[in-house]
Amino acid sequence: MTQLTESVAGNRSGVATRADGGRVAFAESGPWNGYPIFFLHGTPGSRIGVLPRPFELSRRRVRLIAIDRPGYGVSDRRAGRDVASVAQDVLAVADELGLATFSVSGRSGGGPHALACGALLPDRVRSVVALVSIAPYDAPGLDWYAGMIDSNVAAYRLTRAALDNPALMPAMKLSLAVDTGALATDFIAERLFDELPVADRRIVSDTRIRGLLLAGFRNAVTNPDNLIALDPAELALDPAEPVPTYLAGQFDDHVAFCSPWGFDPADIRCPTLVWHGGTDVHSPPSHSRWLASRIPHAVLDVDPGEAHFGAVRYFPHLLGWMVKAGAQVR
Repeated sequence: MTQLTESVAGNRSGVATRADGGRVAFAESGPWNGYPIFFLHGTPGSRIGVLPRPFELSRRRVRLIAIDRPGYGVSDRRAGRDVASVAQDVLAVADELGLATFSVSGRSGGGPHALACGALLPDRVRSVVALVSIAPYDAPGLDWYAGMIDSNVAAYRLTRAALDNPALMPAMKLSLAVDTGALATDFIAERLFDELPVADRRIVSDTRIRGLLLAGFRNAVTNPDNLIALDPAELALDPAEPVPTYLAGQFDDHVAFCSPWGFDPADIRCPTLVWHGGTDVHSPPSHSRWLASRIPHAVLDVDPGEAHFGAVRYFPHLLGWMVKAGAQVR
């Protein structure tokens, strides 16, 4: 049995064991007897980060359970995973906590994983929210790269090329190398701010939110087993220089997103809400429109005044919808 600990911030944390023996780290907040909602972080990210404040959870009677997805934070890597496999991670934590039913939410890279739970755990998941999610790489009729920022286009194109031609895999891993020096700085303000839409700049200008985002990124790399060293010989790197490392979770996410997901969003039967910021350039809103058209009876909410990080601000307002929608499922 996992021992839960109470942090100074009032969060309870623990580690569950999945079917393959790997660890799944989680953190809880909100009342013990509240309605259980899982939260799946983005790419990269961790169970630590920008989440609803305790008073918001208490007011809505929500018990929020955030996990480190495989290869992030304390959770062990699941090499070769697809998007669908996250259902087993969520199930491991739910069973550890004795939760028969629950809802699942995911932001950014966590969006596809939340949808996977809705499709693959129909007897356990009562409602799903996916915020600023991407759609499957092979989504019929979707121009997957349209409206996407150049850096993301380059990263995903390189991933897809490496899957088709394994000789490119070392270059793809190098492109994801973790800059530990940058992690120690306010790299959102110093390196990312200029490429953000106006709506996102407004949000990350809030020092509290930016600090929580940075904490989530830093927590993602706390497990040294999830930092994989590149082979200098594969890339003709200078042996006198430090060997670059990449984060296993981020690499596995990129591969999973650009490969078959292992489920069809059309198989989701529980109430589902898909939210997107209308000016998002990281995962364009056309992706959520495609998802909503594919998922039976899905609710689509596109806010024209928000972008990618608008999901951080909007998520607390969706907790009530998840509770109400979940309560109506019989």
